[in-house]
Amino acid sequence: MPYENSVNAKFTGRVLKFYFNPMTFEEIFALVKDRKEKMPEGKSTTELFKKGSHGIGKKLVEEAAESWMAARFEGKDALALELSQVLYYAACMMAENELSLKEVYAKL
Repeated sequence: MPYENSVNAKFTGRVLKFYFNPMTFEEIFALVKDRKEKMPEGKSTTELFKKGSHGIGKKLVEEAAESWMAARFEGKDALALELSQVLYYAACMMAENELSLKEVYAKL
């Protein structure tokens, strides 16, 4: 069952409502691996995989920096959003380099 979440639009002050199904990291990783295998047209992840580890690494660093800034200046909601993006791009880096969840989890 989807969860309802409300956010304030930055420029209009209106409240936007959307529904989402939270995903585990394992589900995110499965999605990313599927996108890497199929390379669907029109997906930003497909374009990212075309850039390889370098392009993925740039996004990963960008989102990590934005996470730090959100933690420092923007609060928990912004931080949660930025960290979700860090996790997504970490999964992309894993898929790009053919790392399994087991290999990464063994290092935790």
